[in-house]
Amino acid sequence: MDLASRRDLATHARSIAGRCAGGHGQTAPTQRGDHRQPIGQDHRKRGIRGFDTYKRIKGRKRHIFVDTLGLILTVVVTAANVQDRDGAKLLLEGLRQQFSRLRRIWADGAYGGDLIAWVWALRPRRKVCLEIVKRPTGVKGFQLLPWRWIVERTFGWLGRYRRLSKDYEYLTQTSEAMIRVAMIHLMVRRLARLTCF
Repeated sequence: MDLASRRDLATHARSIAGRCAGGHGQTAPTQRGDHRQPIGQDHRKRGIRGFDTYKRIKGRKRHIFVDTLGLILTVVVTAANVQDRDGAKLLLEGLRQQFSRLRRIWADGAYGGDLIAWVWALRPRRKVCLEIVKRPTGVKGFQLLPWRWIVERTFGWLGRYRRLSKDYEYLTQTSEAMIRVAMIHLMVRRLARLTCF
């Protein structure tokens, strides 16, 4: 990349961030007053947000796709008002080109409905079956369900990281990157434990 195109990229990045094109740490005239307190509780805080009325979640949702060991294959962070089925479509879109050996996906009841047919039609060859793991009827309280606990365990591992314990990030891409970094750290620690004698 030559120097002129780097300058153009830097100018474009500064304009997106609300900075003057010339650099030198100046803010654009429309962005003055950023140092003041926010007007309301959610005024200009942390990027896209939403509210899921069913789960009563305010903020964002993390959709993860893990293998049977609980290691993350793909991750998507969306606003909380995005339904689970729509988030799963964003998450599983990569199945068209990746994970050719994958044959079965286990999910909870929120991912049922037309998503099962959508996943089946995702690839013309090497079809993938989406299997819904449901709770037994009449059971109250905690119930250990086969295969679903793997995802919950992964969320527990991620919750140990201070940066992921709350949603601090402004961009959803940054949240996804921090989840990947945390999983890389987990895998490296496991590999180091196995190779050290």
